[in-house]
Amino acid sequence: MTTSTKEQWTRRLENEYEQLVQWRRRMHAHPELSFQETHTARFIAETLTGFGYEVRTGVGGNGILADLQGSRPGPRIAFRADFDALPIEEENDVPYKSQNPGVMHACGHDGHTSTLLGVAKVLADSRGELRGSLRFIFQHAEEKLPGGAIAMIEAGALEGVDEVYGAHLASYMPLGKLSVPSGPSMAAVDSFDIVVQGKGGHGAKPHQTVDAIVVGSQLVTALQHIVARHINPLHSAVVTVGVFRAGTAFNVIADKAKIEGTVRSFDPEVRRQLERDIRDMVHGITLAEHASYELDYVNGYPALVNPPQQAEEVRHIFAREFGEDSLYGLDASMGAEDFAYYLQHRPGNFFNVGSQNKHEDTAFPHHHPRFDIDERALLIAAKAFLAIAADKLLSED
Repeated sequence: MTTSTKEQWTRRLENEYEQLVQWRRRMHAHPELSFQETHTARFIAETLTGFGYEVRTGVGGNGILADLQGSRPGPRIAFRADFDALPIEEENDVPYKSQNPGVMHACGHDGHTSTLLGVAKVLADSRGELRGSLRFIFQHAEEKLPGGAIAMIEAGALEGVDEVYGAHLASYMPLGKLSVPSGPSMAAVDSFDIVVQGKGGHGAKPHQTVDAIVVGSQLVTALQHIVARHINPLHSAVVTVGVFRAGTAFNVIADKAKIEGTVRSFDPEVRRQLERDIRDMVHGITLAEHASYELDYVNGYPALVNPPQQAEEVRHIFAREFGEDSLYGLDASMGAEDFAYYLQHRPGNFFNVGSQNKHEDTAFPHHHPRFDIDERALLIAAKAFLAIAADKLLSED
């Protein structure tokens, strides 16, 4: 077994820790929104080129690919990181605070990318030791539909790839812990946008109007009945209304109401039933109330399903690398991730790396304006990727 090679990788990585932190803080200070990550993409490509990689840019948009070809035949493994930010005004008072007003790395994507850059740097000179090859996928636009993953896959990101792995830093997990989910792990995410068109008028003469607020209120209430009374209680589902806008004055009956929401599920048939029921309810209620409507229903990312075989393999790898007590149990999440598309095409695993220490600053939830991480998690995540690479690509002879 090539234990010495793995130990060399680990030592090199530990020597690069400050570099990982520097990369992460650079990206954190200069975040870019989904589909607008031109400067970040250029920085990643230039960094990889500096390591000696041949880099393919503009993959499916702002995506980047780099391959490390081993000297002997074997599998092709892919590692993926994302690098887009969110439309959030950062509230942290740190030296690396976002310099782009209204844009923030509030989900850890800056950490994902710096982690994978560190792995790429450590492995750049390891071609002679590998059986097979490693593909680095740096993905744009994870946060915004339709996402960057599907476009990168269509552009060839998974061509020749046998397995694909990704990691997500987790402020809801303690530093030093890793979660390796198996089976359905993150939900499919859909959205709806409803415009109810009524007939406005004077608040004192409701009989001459079709009150869009009343119709919209019925819709909001009825939509909550779908999960409660239409979906098998053994199947998980969520219908959430996040936006209700209507009205201009206290004595004016509104002629229009806007309702927006999100729909989450795991089972494909449940997903289809939710859409059918939402469409039926909107049609039926507006018809009964003599209103009209427009409904825009968008199918977003599919459910993320981690194949059990790879999950078991990764758990074994991490237990060997970090100890059995490092493994952390997590329930499936109704959050969504477009890494799901990769797992629809290739087996692999999407694991979580704890980034919360005992200080409040690292405990804020993802997408919060105070989100931050314990940067030691970068080193743990990078070691996790190296452990997978060693298990899959190092010869045993």
